[in-house]
Amino acid sequence: MNKRLLCTQAATFTKKTINNINSTSQKWRIKQITKSNFNEALEEVKTSVQNSDFVAISLQKTGSYSSPWQKVLPFDTSEIAYLKTMRSAEKFQVFQFALCAFTLKDSHLTAYPFNFHLFPRDELNTGMPSYSFACQTSYLTSMARLGFDFNACIYDGISYLSKAQEAAMKPLSGNPVLRARAVESFRKLSVADTVFKERIKSRVRTWRNACKDSKGLHADPLVNALRKVVLGDHQSRPSIDVDVCSERQVQLVLEAVKEFSDEIVPLLVPTKNGSAQGVRVVLTKSNEDKNIFEKELQDQEEEQSKRVRGFREVIDLISASRKPVVVHNSLDDLTFIHSKFISPLPPSFEEFKGSLGSFFPNVIDLGHLMKEINPKGSRNNIAAASSFLRSRFFSPVTIDIPLKGKSLLHEFMVAMLHSYTYTESTEEETDGGKGNGHNVLRLSHTFAKLYSILKQNHRHIRSDNNFTLQKYANIFNTCSSSPLESADYDEDNKISSGSIRKLNCDDLIFIWGFRKGLSSGELKRLLSGSHGAFSEDFDVRLVDQSCAVVAMRQPGLTEAFLDSMKSGGTGHDRLRILISEGLRAANYVTYRRIFDLTKWDYNLADCLDKVVISYDQFPLDSHGSRSPYEIWWDDDTVLNLDEV
Repeated sequence: MNKRLLCTQAATFTKKTINNINSTSQKWRIKQITKSNFNEALEEVKTSVQNSDFVAISLQKTGSYSSPWQKVLPFDTSEIAYLKTMRSAEKFQVFQFALCAFTLKDSHLTAYPFNFHLFPRDELNTGMPSYSFACQTSYLTSMARLGFDFNACIYDGISYLSKAQEAAMKPLSGNPVLRARAVESFRKLSVADTVFKERIKSRVRTWRNACKDSKGLHADPLVNALRKVVLGDHQSRPSIDVDVCSERQVQLVLEAVKEFSDEIVPLLVPTKNGSAQGVRVVLTKSNEDKNIFEKELQDQEEEQSKRVRGFREVIDLISASRKPVVVHNSLDDLTFIHSKFISPLPPSFEEFKGSLGSFFPNVIDLGHLMKEINPKGSRNNIAAASSFLRSRFFSPVTIDIPLKGKSLLHEFMVAMLHSYTYTESTEEETDGGKGNGHNVLRLSHTFAKLYSILKQNHRHIRSDNNFTLQKYANIFNTCSSSPLESADYDEDNKISSGSIRKLNCDDLIFIWGFRKGLSSGELKRLLSGSHGAFSEDFDVRLVDQSCAVVAMRQPGLTEAFLDSMKSGGTGHDRLRILISEGLRAANYVTYRRIFDLTKWDYNLADCLDKVVISYDQFPLDSHGSRSPYEIWWDDDTVLNLDEV
């Protein structure tokens, strides 16, 4: 830091300021929310979201991928990237959900950060939200290193049900206070329907008259008790149950009792499997009593729904606010959110975007904002983006974290340091200095700096002088419509010095069966001269230890090479030797077909073998038409073999 200052005196002043800030920041924490304080914190969260301009979210998951090739790779199309994240979201679990509602005015950021601890506990004994989930060792190790309290998560984590699970749970509760929803009258009734309807109407009329006739009698308490047994009783109001055999009979009963709609309220009596086993008709004293009873039913349903929704209350708050949602690595996080809190993920990427848009219509990915000022740089983590901005732009942003009439305002720290300050609270409600949920503040701060930098570009200023982020919203197509990011997942921000070009997916070849331990350079030398396709310039990148991808610079060479592979290398001696040693190859269509498999193997080569065998049994003309998919290829893209 001293190198960036103009004099030693300034450096000394800065060091003292930093020390003071760090000592102060120890008293400030992100508010930690568990099951024990969730209900009381919910109103505070609601107010913060409603009064904010943006809502940043960050998830802490139990894992992301089961093998190196199963993470989203630079050559994946948007559809394949979605299928990979879909598999991860269905397999792994969310343990922490950090939320930061913030306002941004000029270079002033006012933030309200919260960190929710979650656990998919089956509190209603319905098998929901989850019977089991997977864990990735490296993720749990990282969480433990940060001081994550797994006991608190399991015993005091907030449970939840998705919207789909809540809808499926209601009939399973067996609660007979589900209000019946009448439908339009049947246009045509059979003779049997007419007889059934009139019989129900006569029965309800007789029962209602009997109840009214007995109101003025002052009989013995035992007689009154017996009368309640005979006539029925529901919450101190007379009731009668009508058994049904089908949904049509339910609607016929509702149609029959419309004649008495001023006095009675029909309720559905569900079975354990969700179907209706009867209709309970409740008699009220007056129209006012009926309104009171319906309000009681409404409150009861809302209380039950609130109890089973759990943390999903927060998701519903964010969705209802319609505020822009700021995320990093949006496809990964939002597939988890959709899977856990909304409904099972749809089978295609386009369906996913449509479904997600109805809940979160304005999603902004930090990576796409970074692309605007750093097209070639690594955007795989917030630290890399923050480092890049700090080294190339002077855009100080002040952070204000209000606290019960107090606030923390440290421009110096936010402009120059990695560290952040957090909301002060009681020890039970905070992370105790363990860093739980810190990423959401880093995300908010980095977004604020980017917003400030991009706002200076007058091409993005509307006539009312307000900066619009509309052009950056709802972009999930991270691979096929944007320059390829580096697969070297280093914490440092690295800018590619190579060229970036667009490739058709049909110009990619997947190679496997080569000697284990070869580097991409050694494999490229091995392939050079083995076939005419490799006499032209080409790139080789390892996908995992078992497989590599080859990018042809000249279109049309892949088909010639694959045809030679099918012929056993006829006319190409070096290629024939490689094939005899086990070398195999396939096109991008084969790679795409992997994601139709039910089970994915650890090594990509094993999956490719399965697909090729299925091709042999069920031939598919893969050369009939060229793939419409394109990707961006970076000459400097490499795989970090430390992760393999």
